[in-house]
Amino acid sequence: MRRLLAFALLPFLAACEEPGPTITEPAQPLPAVKRTGSSQSVADYRAVAARVEPVAERVCRQRTQGVNCDFLLRIDTRSGLGANAYQTYDNSGRPVLGITPALISRMKNRDEIAFVIGHEAAHHIQGHIGQTQSSAQAGAVLGAVLGSIAGLDATGVETATNIGGTIGARRFSKGFELEADSLGARITEAAGYNAVRGVLYFMEAADPGDRFLGTHPPNADRIRIVRQTVGR
Repeated sequence: MRRLLAFALLPFLAACEEPGPTITEPAQPLPAVKRTGSSQSVADYRAVAARVEPVAERVCRQRTQGVNCDFLLRIDTRSGLGANAYQTYDNSGRPVLGITPALISRMKNRDEIAFVIGHEAAHHIQGHIGQTQSSAQAGAVLGAVLGSIAGLDATGVETATNIGGTIGARRFSKGFELEADSLGARITEAAGYNAVRGVLYFMEAADPGDRFLGTHPPNADRIRIVRQTVGR
């Protein structure tokens, strides 16, 4: 019954899905461009952050109202963390853009660092965390309702609620990533860096592919949306 319920939830939730930015370029192989540069350091990151942060804050103020645009850029040095960057909030609601030393060391030039910062800033500017939370809550409520209608016991309803919440949280995630790539590219360029060179990090990163309910789009789509955004 629980497995059937998981599939029953999909039409209700997926039907409301809105597409992300349209990729108008045909699905053809990307040009043979190679990443260039060498492993980056914390000093490189700090230099780039000093240029990108004021641009991101200016774009945030231009595009939002009543939103905290005072970004806190932070190197996350907690032990055991892999290569990662993220956007979150501190206890006061200030937007935090985090990056790990492991990811910095994988960057081959300052353009890649700039693009990552711009991308994470764009998530905040476009309100993606709040939208994801709202979608997750709506999915959880729907799951609970369908579980009750199906006559599941308390454990079954809890499972249905969790399934609905997960589907709700993920239904927009690929589109959000492409939106953040597009706006992040504009921030990167405005700060004086090359967004196309920056997004080439994904040419060698692990490719999530086009998985159903995956959290990230294929790397090739991310590169194409950036090239489309900046016109090259």
